[in-house]
Amino acid sequence: MNVFLDGDYAFSLATIVAAWLRKEQVIDDSRIELLLKDDSEEKAFQKALAYIGYRPRSEFEVKARLEKAGFDPEVIAKTMAKLIASNMLGDAQFSRMWLENRANSHPRSHRLMAMELKRKGVESDQIEEALVDLPEDRKLAFEAGKKYARRMEDFEEAEFKKKMLGFLARKGFSYGVIQEVLPMIWNDIKSKNGASMGANSDE
Repeated sequence: MNVFLDGDYAFSLATIVAAWLRKEQVIDDSRIELLLKDDSEEKAFQKALAYIGYRPRSEFEVKARLEKAGFDPEVIAKTMAKLIASNMLGDAQFSRMWLENRANSHPRSHRLMAMELKRKGVESDQIEEALVDLPEDRKLAFEAGKKYARRMEDFEEAEFKKKMLGFLARKGFSYGVIQEVLPMIWNDIKSKNGASMGANSDE
């Protein structure tokens, strides 16, 4: 809502902030200052809501977004507190959701996922607490390997395992875990290919 003072455009306000204003209403400088402060807080809150509405975000990410938008530190602090108090933001719940999604869609090692969360500004103790609920690295490596193996179904065993080792290493898995799951992944892809060939021969 555009606000005009003495006939001249002065500033714009969020509708919810300006809802009580009326035409030809008299307001003093202190009230104007309070209006602008309330408007800044409302705009920061709405911007944060839009940002976390797209996908879950860490507290650090939301704060950085508001800082980039140019909001005052006091406004940012109030916005963050409001979001956290209403359970719309919080690193504990964000970590659990993010890790669960990561493990299901793009499996990688606990160590690598912890590093990714660390870059998002999440504290180490919250990361460790969230990691407890995830499958162990061996299972994650097996699931990641099965997905990647689909593009190498026609490879010979030596070449298959060489490429798979490099892939799993890039996903952050230790050499010991990789060596343990490599034959499991190879046997899994071969058994599926054998079953497929058997089904085709029956036809």
